[in-house]
Parts: sequence; C-alpha cells; structure tokens
Amino acid sequence: MTTVQQHYDELLAPIYVWMVGGLDAAFAAGAADVAPLLTDDGTAIDLGAGFGMHAIPLARHGYDVVAIDTSSQLLDVLRATGAGLPIRAVEADLLDFRQHVTNAASLIVCLGDTLTHLEELAQIERLCRDVAQSLRSGGRFVATFRDYSRPLVGNARFIPVRSDDTRIQTCFLEELPRHILVHDIVHERDSGGWRMRVSSYRKLRLAPPTLANALRGVGLEPTIEAGSRGMVRVTALKP
Repeated sequence: MTTVQQHYDELLAPIYVWMVGGLDAAFAAGAADVAPLLTDDGTAIDLGAGFGMHAIPLARHGYDVVAIDTSSQLLDVLRATGAGLPIRAVEADLLDFRQHVTNAASLIVCLGDTLTHLEELAQIERLCRDVAQSLRSGGRFVATFRDYSRPLVGNARFIPVRSDDTRIQTCFLEELPRHILVHDIVHERDSGGWRMRVSSYRKLRLAPPTLANALRGVGLEPTIEAGSRGMVRVTALKP
C-alpha cells in the first residue's frame, strides 16, 4: 500500500485525463457539476482541483479561483489549459488551504472523491472549521464523495474504470474497519505485449451524516442529496 501522494504521482496522475475520457468530456462534466452553484461570483476555492475539471468552468463563469492540489503533474495541465483565466494553481495539501487564501470565499468546493483522501474524522472536522472561517456570509461549501460507510460486496467490488485498445483500468475495493483499500490495476500494451501495474491506497469510510454533523458543529447549515456519477453531495450554507 502506498500513500495517496505516491499513488497519484506513480500511477494515476499520468493517466488521469485519459481516465475521465479526455479534457473535453471532463470539462463538460465539470461544467454540469458546478452549474447549480453558479449564483454568485467572487473568490472560489477548489480543494483537490487536479487538472481543473471544476476550476476552469468556475473561472469561465467569472470566479477568481484558487485551485489547490498536491499533484504537480495535474496542476501543470491546469495551468496550460486554463491559461488566461483567473485561476491561481497552488501545490499544497488541502488541509493547508487557508495559508494560500487572503479573501473570504463565496464558494468552496471539494468535488470528485477527494474528501475521502483524508485519513481520519479529526481531519474532516479540522477542514470543516477552516472552511467555515474562510467563507463569507451567505457563502457555500459543496462536497461530493462516495459513501464507503456501506461497502460494496462480492463481485460488485470489481469496478471497470475505462478501457481502449492499449490500456485497461480496473479498480478493486477491499473493506477495512475505518477505511476502504482501493487497488487500481492498469494493464498497458506496448510493442512487447501487455504489462500490468498495481497500486493501492486507503480512502476514509465517511458517512454523509457524519460530514453534515461536522459542518453543523461549526455553524454551517448542511443538506444531503444525491450527486453525479454515483456520489453523494453535501451542500453547506454559511448564514
């Protein structure tokens, strides 16, 4: 098992754009994800921004975006693709985002399955406190993530991610007491035939009510609803 950072650096980051179907498909999906949020402008903070799937649509709408991610490879793609847009890409841990933000934000997002990269509930609670302190009055925090509190069982634990003539990616989920162990299996074909690479890392088994309670505890008003691509969405308003 590797750390999240190692897993992305060594396996996922180089193929991430391919994983999501290419940049055009990713930005179309990202624009659809943020469309319900586009009721304001100002500063938006994208936690776990990656290559800009959501940061770029937010910037195109008029937000000044601070894009936080630990992957230099993915942020390089964001910088190239989002050139000319009001985006500041920062290579940093999402738990340290307040060190890189000066203005109160009207919107903070943590989309995809990024939130479950945190190791324990105490880190979730710390992030919620920092989010509450960084939002302006009337601002919102929006997170989407997979509910691993009720793990898949049997054959459902094997998840095909994407495949084409030269690459096949499959994900296998293994239940741990407080985490899910995610095994990414990538087969790639070159002139010598097929070769396999495998890497594993942990994701937190975070139940939606647990996140909602943490947000409520720092003065935000959360709601839980279904999100896109099989995830749950938690939206929290700062009164």
